[in-house]
Parts: sequence; C-alpha cells; structure tokens
Amino acid sequence: MVGGFYLTMGGVHLGIVAADTETYRHFADAGLFAFVRDGWQGIFMAHPASFGLMLAGGEVALGILLLLGGRYAAVGWAGVITFHLLLMLFGLGVWLWCIPALIALVVLARQDTTTRASRPRHHGPGVTP
Repeated sequence: MVGGFYLTMGGVHLGIVAADTETYRHFADAGLFAFVRDGWQGIFMAHPASFGLMLAGGEVALGILLLLGGRYAAVGWAGVITFHLLLMLFGLGVWLWCIPALIALVVLARQDTTTRASRPRHHGPGVTP
C-alpha cells in the first residue's frame, strides 16, 4: 500500500513539473527555520524542474523498494520515515499530515519487518537449513 502510494506521489510530482513548477513556490513559506525557507527559494526554486524531477524519482525509488520487499523494503521503510521527519521542517501545518502518517508508517514497518523475520527462509532446491 505504501509502495503504491509513493509511486503515485512520484507521478504527481512529474505532473507538477510538466504543468507548472511555480506550484512549488510557496511550499516552504511556513518553514520552521530560516534555512528551510531560504534554502527552498534559493536552491529548489532556482531549478524547480530539476529538483521536482529528483523528488519524483526519489519517491518512485522508495515505492519500488517497498514493493520489492525483503531487504529492499527495510531501506524503503527507513527512507519514507526519514522523508516524513524531514517534511516536518516545512511548518506546523505539515505536522497535521506527518504525525498520523509517521505513526502508521512505523506500525506498518514494524509489522512488515516482524512478518518477514518470522517467515521460514528459502535456501533453494536441495539446500537444507
């Protein structure tokens, strides 16, 4: 579910880049720190198409890692949790999304890694554990 969501969000960012990168302009206006607000305007908005595509690519990569499962999913879970923690720098309004999302992500990640750890390992044909 989370992997599919991240693939979809990558597509949303691809659409924003294709339609109008000015959509990104005010995203960091409520950033908690000056370096977030200034960095967004001075770095991201200096080349919004490039950074929007990198954002889309990162979200698609995280989605693929989660959908691949196994060890890849562990990296994907770490990535989506880190993504949401960093997203919180963009203002208290974003926290309305991030806090419930982080709770859900941590629960799902723990469930996924616990389920994965309890599965019998497949050692291949003719190999005994």
